[in-house]
Amino acid sequence: MPTETLGVGVGVGVIGAGNISMTYMRNAALFGNVRLVACADMSADTATRRAAEYGVRALTVDALLADPEVDLVLNLTVPAAHVDVTLAALSAGKHVFTEKPLATTAADGRRLVAEARARGRLLGSAPDTFLGAAGRRARRLIDEGAIGKPVAGTAFMFGRGMEHWHPNPQFYYQPGGGPLFDMGPYYLTMLVNLLGPVARVQALAGKGQDERLITADGPFKDTTFSVGTPTTILSLLEFASGAMVSFGTSWDVFRHTPPPIELHGTEGSLRLPDPDTFGGTVSLSARGEPWVDHASEGQLYGAQNWPFDAPDRANYRMLGVSDLVRALQEGRAPRASGDLALHVLEVMEAIMTAADTRAAVPVPGGTARPPLLGEDEAQSLLAPAAREATRAIV
Repeated sequence: MPTETLGVGVGVGVIGAGNISMTYMRNAALFGNVRLVACADMSADTATRRAAEYGVRALTVDALLADPEVDLVLNLTVPAAHVDVTLAALSAGKHVFTEKPLATTAADGRRLVAEARARGRLLGSAPDTFLGAAGRRARRLIDEGAIGKPVAGTAFMFGRGMEHWHPNPQFYYQPGGGPLFDMGPYYLTMLVNLLGPVARVQALAGKGQDERLITADGPFKDTTFSVGTPTTILSLLEFASGAMVSFGTSWDVFRHTPPPIELHGTEGSLRLPDPDTFGGTVSLSARGEPWVDHASEGQLYGAQNWPFDAPDRANYRMLGVSDLVRALQEGRAPRASGDLALHVLEVMEAIMTAADTRAAVPVPGGTARPPLLGEDEAQSLLAPAAREATRAIV
């Protein structure tokens, strides 16, 4: 990559201009080493509208891949298109950061990781939420031995699904989707970041409904669609470290009370907030003492930080892209790497296989925990304006 490009921020081209693109494109301004230059979508009108909103060029996919100003492709297409778009971008000589999941099958995920390695390109993947203030605080507490040796835990993502807010929710309920493949990466990535790789899984899966009614405003409101994948999956995860975690995902639940993630060790217990966000409160109970809150309030990329003011909704998507760009400069792997995303994908596929076979399924390979993102390094990724704003708070 030319050094002059690094000096002014790596040129990023967005492929997929749907709902999630607005968050990424808005947040790009927070980070000093990325520079949005173009966007593309299968709908030219959608690409044109999004480009106008964020002051970039609207291109066709082929033109974006051929554009010398685009150094890195941000793949925000639907899961079924992740493999084709990522392969095309790698073939065009671009680095890639893709939305989760890395692919819809582990075989395709392994193909993407191998292709990036063969071409000398960096491959990163969402979620990057584990790099937020809450994830960093939990990781430090684990690494410092606050709960001793992790022994057991629970992780639950329960809700009612997407059709009440998303105008086109059908794809969420087809193979490669469902609560496990859509929301599971947030939970599994956080768990792997804290506990290391998963070695073996067991699971059960089923569907609460064969059809769903769309109630969100849009062209499909008040229509139904068929559900093509399990919507409740309950699993047991055995980590290579020996820790055991009960992990459940469901879109068949109206209300629930368990915390998103709770980990228990030989010296205490740890509670984590929703891993789909970057902030929130981490709570520690040392040897049975009352819970002590370690709020990410006032921490970088957490609660009360400009331009977001809610600890349970802190959203800094693009942080993983910025870390990937820093990895280019430093000659290292990105923290939200393709290897990490591949391991999570292999865990999810093993869960589905275990549910089908009713047998314990080993998870191949494994991955090293990514290095902890330190507070000073996190601060250094911000653009000057965002850095000054957070300094006034931290």
